[in-house]
Amino acid sequence: MARMHVMERSEEQAIMDELHAAVGRRLAVSSLAPCPVEFTMAFVDMCSTQSCGKCTPCRVGLNTLRHRLSDVLRGRATMATLDGIERLARTIYLSSDCAIGYEAGAMALTAIQGFRDDFVHHVTYHACGFKQSEKVPCVSGCPAGVDIPGYISLVRAGRNTDAVRLIRKDNPLPMVCGLVCEHPCEMHCRRGMVDDPMNIRAIKRFACENMESDYRPVMAEPTGRRVAVVGGGPAGLSCAYYLAVMGHKVTILEARRQLGGMLRYGIPSYRLPREELDGEIQWILDCGIEARTQTEVGGDELQALRRDYDAVYLAIGAHGDRKLGLPGEDSEGVESAVAMLRAIGDGDTPDFTGQRVCVIGGGNVAMDVARSSVRCGASKVNIVYRRRVQDMTAQDEEIAGAGEEGCELLELNAPVRIEADEAGHVCGLVVQPQIIGSFKGGRPSPRPADTGERTIPCDRVIVAIGQAIQSKPFEEAGVGCNRGRIVTDTDGRVPGMDGVFCGGDCQSGPATVIRAINAGKVAAGNIDNYLGYDHKVGVPVDIPPVEFRDVGPCGRSETKFREANERRHDFCQIEHGLSREEALQEASRCLCCDHFGFGAFRGGRELQW
Repeated sequence: MARMHVMERSEEQAIMDELHAAVGRRLAVSSLAPCPVEFTMAFVDMCSTQSCGKCTPCRVGLNTLRHRLSDVLRGRATMATLDGIERLARTIYLSSDCAIGYEAGAMALTAIQGFRDDFVHHVTYHACGFKQSEKVPCVSGCPAGVDIPGYISLVRAGRNTDAVRLIRKDNPLPMVCGLVCEHPCEMHCRRGMVDDPMNIRAIKRFACENMESDYRPVMAEPTGRRVAVVGGGPAGLSCAYYLAVMGHKVTILEARRQLGGMLRYGIPSYRLPREELDGEIQWILDCGIEARTQTEVGGDELQALRRDYDAVYLAIGAHGDRKLGLPGEDSEGVESAVAMLRAIGDGDTPDFTGQRVCVIGGGNVAMDVARSSVRCGASKVNIVYRRRVQDMTAQDEEIAGAGEEGCELLELNAPVRIEADEAGHVCGLVVQPQIIGSFKGGRPSPRPADTGERTIPCDRVIVAIGQAIQSKPFEEAGVGCNRGRIVTDTDGRVPGMDGVFCGGDCQSGPATVIRAINAGKVAAGNIDNYLGYDHKVGVPVDIPPVEFRDVGPCGRSETKFREANERRHDFCQIEHGLSREEALQEASRCLCCDHFGFGAFRGGRELQW
C-alpha cells in the first residue's frame, strides 16, 4: 500500500466547486434581494454549514440564530424575539474563535440593526414589508430607468431604430452611453446566475450603429414657456431635450466653446469619438433648442435669467481641479488632469514628446490622462497611487488598457513632495512607500511603510485626484451651498430662489454620465410641473412577444480592441462594436426578466413618465 498519494481533483470535488461557483454567481446579482429577513436567514444558514464545531458560539449559536430568524418569517416571533436575535448575533460576533463564526455574527447583527423596520413588520403583520420593485433588476440598476429588456428584444427582432427610440424615452444620449457608460445595470443582470451578465452596453451601441433609418421625436404643442439651462453637459442636454419634447422653448447657456461638458472635456476621443458626440448633440439641438456657447453665467447673470425666463436649470458640472497641497506643486510642469483634458477637448493637444510623466490618482480620469499622455508622445508614463490596484476606483478595463499601452502602475506609493530644478521646472516626484492596513470607509487604508522615501524622475506631473465644483459665484449671489455643492430640495428646486432648479454633478458631486442624464430627466419632469403642466414622455413602440427558447449556458460576446501598439499612437476609436452575428446571439441570451421571475414588470412596463 502506498504511503502517500498525489492529490487529485475528485468528481465530488468538481461538483462541489460548481456548487460554490453557482452560489457566488447568485450572490453577485442579489443586491436587489426581495426580503432582507429572508436573505439574512439564508446567509446565516449557509454560514452554519461551514462551522467546524469546535466553539459553542459558532456551532450552537448560528443554528439557534437560524431558527429564531425562521420564527420571524413564519409569524411566530414577538418583539422580544428581535431583541434576542440582536443579543445572540452580538454574542456570536464577540465570542467565536474564528472568522467563520464572528463574521457571520457581525453580518447578522448588521442586518437586524440596519433592517429593523423589516423585522418589525414581519412580527407585527406576519408578512414582508419590503416593497417589491416593479422593475426588473437591470432596469432598477440603471439610474435612468431605461427599459433594457424591451430594447434588447427589439434588437433581437432586427428593429434597431425602434430600440433606439425606446432608449431615448429615458436616455437621449444612447450612443454616448453605448461607448462610455459604466453599465451599472450589468451588475444586477440575472444572466450572471447562469454564466455571465448580458453585454448590455455593447447591445445599445450596436442598435445605434445599425439603425434602419433616422427619426424625429413626437413633440408636444408649444406652450410658450421659456426655460434657460445653464450648462451643456449630459445633465443640461438631457433636461433641455425632454423640456423641448414637452413643448417648452429651451435655451442652453454654455461657458465653453462647445457643448458636451465632461463628455467632451473629460473623456478623450479614443473612448468617445467627437463625431459621435457631435452627432448626438446636434440631434438634440434639432428639436428646436437654442445653444449659446462661450456664455458665462454667474450670480448676477442668474438673477437676470430668472427675470427673462419662466424657469432656470443649473447644471454647471464639476469642472474645477483639486490640489494635492504638496510642497513644489507650483513648479513649472505640474498641471491638473482637468486642464489637460479640457485642452484636448478643444483640439489643443499638448506635446509631451520625450518627456517622463507622472500621473497621480487612481480613478478613470487618472487612466484617461495617463493614456492620453502616451498619445501625446511621452517616453514614459507612471501612474502613482497610494493604495493597491484592487482599491482603485477606475474601471478594470481602463486599468488594463493603460497597462497594455505602456503605462506603469506604481501602487502603494504616496506622493510627498515635488522636486524642481534650478529653473523651477519639475524634475522628480518624491513618494513614500505604503503598506496596506485596516479598513476605513469601506476600503483598506494605507500607512507609511518602514522604508525610506524614493524619487521618481519625471519632467511633468499631472494631478488627477478629483474634480471641484465652481459654485462660489452662485454662493455669493445667495444660492445655498454645502462643501461646494449646490443645495436643493428633493424635487431639485434651489431654496429661496423661485423657479430655479439644479442637478447633475454640481448638486450630487462628480458622478457618472448615466447619473447626470437621470438628473436632467428628473429635472425636466419637475420643471414641467412647476410651469403648470403634466406632460408625459413616451414612445409608440410595440415590444415583441416573449419567445420561449433555450437559455442554457452561452458565452458572453465581448467587444474587441485595436492592437495596443497601434492605438497608442493616435486618438482614434479604440473599441470595435459587436458584429450583427454577435449582437443577435448576445441579445438571445436575455432571460426576459420583464416576463419571467420575481421582480418582473407588474401590470405592464412603464410606457411613459
